[in-house]
Amino acid sequence: MEKIIEILKGIHPEVDYTTESGLIDKRIFDSFDVVTVVGELMDEFDIEITAEHMVPENFNSAAAICDLVKRLEEE
Repeated sequence: MEKIIEILKGIHPEVDYTTESGLIDKRIFDSFDVVTVVGELMDEFDIEITAEHMVPENFNSAAAICDLVKRLEEE
């Protein structure tokens, strides 16, 4: 989770990622931010994030992103 928060802080350092649960719903992240996060996650964790994974539920919080990464690492 630390590496994920580090990636997220590189995009919006002012956000408290340990408590924020509406990154998409509150429009903290725009589509460009999500694309940036996806690219960095794929590079860092050697996973493939496809269009089917690109739903707000997977990107609304650091915890949700962490869960997505864990699921994809297990595949």
